Amino acid sequence: MLLAPRLHRLPTTTVGGLEVPVATGLRARLLGLSHLDRVEAGAGLLIPRCASVHTFGMRFALDLHFLDADGESIAIRREIGARRVVSCRGAQAVLEVPALEGGEFSSRRP
Repeated sequence: MLLAPRLHRLPTTTVGGLEVPVATGLRARLLGLSHLDRVEAGAGLLIPRCASVHTFGMRFALDLHFLDADGESIAIRREIGARRVVSCRGAQAVLEVPALEGGEFSSRRP
């Protein structure tokens, strides 16, 4: 898999069975997966301390999984296209997943 250089440098974590980079810095949080081709986005991106994301600059649709403090899904927004702002009150993190892989995520812990 050809992961974008800006994502490759980020720490990773496993969420719902997916190993994803964690957006730790301001630039990573602001850009998210925007301006990347689908193949460069990998499995997705976890944005901690976040309840709202934008899709400006997206080249593919996203499934957005809004997570609580325990990493459990509290809301899912599927196939969100470009130029949108999506939020979920009470969310503590957002997992951005390319829409084609959205069905693979599970918020249940083993």
